[in-house]
Amino acid sequence: MTATDVVCLGESMVTFLPSRPGSLADVPSFTRAIGGAESNVACALAAAGHRAAWVSRVGADGFGDHLVAAVAAYGVDTSAVRRDPDRPTGVYFRTATDRADDAHEVVYYRAGSAASAMSPGTVPPGDLGPARVLHLTGITAALSAGCLALLRDLTARRPGRPLVSFDVNHRAGLWRGADPGVLLDLARGADLVLVGEDEAEAAWGLRGPAALREALPEPAVLVVKDGGRGATAFARGTEPPPRTPPADTPAVPATACPAPAADRGRPAPGPPAAPRPPASAPATGPGRPAPPASDAVVFVPAPRVEVVAPVGAGDAFAAGFLSATLRGLDLTRRLRHGHLMAAAALTVPGDLGTPPARARADRLAALDDAAWGRLRLGPGWTRTGEDQEVRTP
Repeated sequence: MTATDVVCLGESMVTFLPSRPGSLADVPSFTRAIGGAESNVACALAAAGHRAAWVSRVGADGFGDHLVAAVAAYGVDTSAVRRDPDRPTGVYFRTATDRADDAHEVVYYRAGSAASAMSPGTVPPGDLGPARVLHLTGITAALSAGCLALLRDLTARRPGRPLVSFDVNHRAGLWRGADPGVLLDLARGADLVLVGEDEAEAAWGLRGPAALREALPEPAVLVVKDGGRGATAFARGTEPPPRTPPADTPAVPATACPAPAADRGRPAPGPPAAPRPPASAPATGPGRPAPPASDAVVFVPAPRVEVVAPVGAGDAFAAGFLSATLRGLDLTRRLRHGHLMAAAALTVPGDLGTPPARARADRLAALDDAAWGRLRLGPGWTRTGEDQEVRTP
């Protein structure tokens, strides 16, 4: 495999998006798309101009053909995706509502899938590098004992490994009858961890960024997301940089890759944003334990977004943060790039949006705190390149 900026390992599936709101019993038709946390990150990074690869297994079937072709169309290297002649490609159906909504339905057909057969024995080390960053999620750990063993192996600290990024991505439905506490152990082996406050409380009973940092002192960088409110990042002074690929690795230009047709649709109003602290505010306060003295701690509020579909934002945030990390940007700009990439996903119907051109994202990420706090991002904002799409009254 050619030297890569980021290798993303995990299952992706063919997803069927509803043609209109309603329960699965009432929706008359669905549109085929692709879905998978790790491939979403790879696609977003490739569209943002990075060299990204996706490592997985799919069935030797039509859905597998479609999945590999769709991911590759974003510019992602899929050469290490293995075909399994005995197991199918996973698929799932979902409703149009937010995952947190009681009416939300999602039905997975992934038991015994090709990707669930991933293990230390079926993923050759050569498929994973050379790379500057290896990106993993907790979803993979829930798929099978072999997948969990693979993640334990990949998060073991050893000399010469790439920077390991781990998005907790707790899915309660995947952990029925199992202990999601294993995700905490995996996170402790990573260099960069991303976790939502809601999932940390559900999986581990931990509340608040400071409590999470106390439980996860090992990662050099910890990002705690709080939905539309914003995100807090902790970074040690000894934070390791991503490994640099060989000098002969060609540069990849930053281009905006067009989104698939399934990502285009009519806007729907999003929920009102909750009151937010000032931009780049300290993440500690009275009655909250302080982070380690060596940590830099930054809170950046999310811009207000006119939400079309509340899916894919977490994966997009991870891609934006990783992109800025690869470029050596400061902590505030890393968080802002995460928010901007998430806003690109939130303003389309599917999981994958069109990222803003790099120059435009850099301009927005460099706004002063007052201007950043006035951002309003709506459907189409990444495509037009016109300032009126970013409303700053």
